[in-house]
Amino acid sequence: MTAADPALIALANGWAALSLLHGRIEAHIERALQARHDLSVREFSLLDVLSRQHDSEGGHLQMKQVADAVVLSQSATTRLVARLEGRGLLSRYLCPTDRRGIYTDVTQTGLKLLDEARPTNDTALRQALDEAAVNPDLAPLVAAVKAMPSGIPLPFRHSEKPSPGSSTSPC
Repeated sequence: MTAADPALIALANGWAALSLLHGRIEAHIERALQARHDLSVREFSLLDVLSRQHDSEGGHLQMKQVADAVVLSQSATTRLVARLEGRGLLSRYLCPTDRRGIYTDVTQTGLKLLDEARPTNDTALRQALDEAAVNPDLAPLVAAVKAMPSGIPLPFRHSEKPSPGSSTSPC
């Protein structure tokens, strides 16, 4: 393929449109969460992911799983966890059956803030999508996002089976 290849140009344009849509949505949500709840999009996402943990087998996420779910590196996720722990929104603990495993839970204060921030996040998401839908280049992507079924397994929904070779935690 050459740089003038129509298929490559279409792919590049599609990626640019998707990137633009993502950036606009994230910026809109960021402004709303910061203004009303002193939370970043990443902080909200982390609280949301961790709030979905459960006590059943495989219900507590390892830091790599958390990092994948919030689309950050493990080191950036660890720094984010430390920051939210400092604010009293998260707590960390050692797995009682595997002292090498460190897990994170949302505190009651964190759950309260998440519950307060969720409507802001949801409203900002809808607003950002509605604003983007008027742009003819973004409208098909907005339609695709709105058409997504709710049952799609995402890393933080715990509906996927562990991949071969991955470890499941008893914590």
